[in-house]
Amino acid sequence: MMRWQTPVIGVCLIFLAAVPAYCQRGTIGVDVGQVSDRFGGLARSTSAEGIVDGEVIVLKSKDEKYGADVVAGGELRLPVDTSSHAWEESLYGGTKFRFGQGLSIGFHVQVHRIYLPASTIDNAVFSRDRLSLLELPGFMEYKFGPERHAFVQAMVGPEFTPHFHARAVTTIPHPILDHGYFIRGTVGYNLGKFYVKGNYETRYFKFRAGTGNPDGLYNWRSDMVTGGVGFVF
Repeated sequence: MMRWQTPVIGVCLIFLAAVPAYCQRGTIGVDVGQVSDRFGGLARSTSAEGIVDGEVIVLKSKDEKYGADVVAGGELRLPVDTSSHAWEESLYGGTKFRFGQGLSIGFHVQVHRIYLPASTIDNAVFSRDRLSLLELPGFMEYKFGPERHAFVQAMVGPEFTPHFHARAVTTIPHPILDHGYFIRGTVGYNLGKFYVKGNYETRYFKFRAGTGNPDGLYNWRSDMVTGGVGFVF
């Protein structure tokens, strides 16, 4: 089985489990754009990137103004150049609280796996470990305009100490996370059965200096701009 098939199957299983009995609404979309990454003091590199994401409301509140919905979803990030950029998979569940007809605020519990690329330094290959993280991002969404079809979204989350999966036997210890975060902003418009949106995300991981982070090569700054379309069901 190819590496990307496992997360695709995982995302599909969430939708198959959630949609039939309880799901009141869901979305699935495809975005394309550009990601820019910099590791340590190395030169910044860019690549085209595709994203597949989806979300369903597993349990929907009957109160349309002040209820709380239980949601589940997932995301795949697939850069064209995987030799210099990470590809990622995540699954999440969470709660969305409504405050009136336009504003929603909530949080997700997210399992996130990041396949970091290797780098070549002075003709030597430095292989980074795969990261598995448990994230707790908070988000806000505001709908406005005619029939509240326009929307803006913001999501922010701290990064906690990841679990490392070594790609090969090595004597180098795992790096120690100093701090990390990500911030994402989205604007879009709902056209009924379809929607369009644009996204910007910035993310930063800083690890402590030491033998587990030689020359700061685990320190990672990533910026991504994408736009896409999706289907509402």
